[in-house]
Amino acid sequence: DRDQAEFAWDPLLYEDPGRLLGPKTQELWKPVISVVNGIACGGAFYFLGESDVIIAADHAQFFDPHVTYSMMAVYEPILLLPMMPFGEVMRMALAGNHERISAQRAHDVGFVSEVLPLDEALASAQQLARAIASAPTRTIQTTVRTLWAARSLTPQQATELGNVFLHLATTVDALNEGQDVFSSGARVKPKIR
Repeated sequence: DRDQAEFAWDPLLYEDPGRLLGPKTQELWKPVISVVNGIACGGAFYFLGESDVIIAADHAQFFDPHVTYSMMAVYEPILLLPMMPFGEVMRMALAGNHERISAQRAHDVGFVSEVLPLDEALASAQQLARAIASAPTRTIQTTVRTLWAARSLTPQQATELGNVFLHLATTVDALNEGQDVFSSGARVKPKIR
């Protein structure tokens, strides 16, 4: 028998520790690329909901089991709302363990940017990471921060904020470096997805 006092629930004192797990919640403005191999469910969405790019192995599956176990699906689905259509998030949250979203369906609704066999998914993530790392750090971090901030703003507010970030992050040295790269004539061979 469990001592009920030991497990007393006080909703006024409870704070979900998962709310502090994500990279953006921790003020990490470096790009986060996630590769999903297998099942991503429940708490995984604390991380995926704050990832900049999600690549899925072709066998990956996504679901939120909370309601199956009499737990409210709250924070994780909220994080997914800007990434997936409302109806998809709602269905996943309400279906619990009874349904899973395939990697292909997750791609179709825009949750993942690419679906590949696992070895190719990892290689694609590494290639993307190298491409991102080839750009100046300040440029990348400002881009990440601006786009994340813009997600919860109106288009007009986002444009105004973008203007502020642009002016704060642009330097004469950065502009000169960009011009030197362009003037060199060297061009990267892009990956076509």
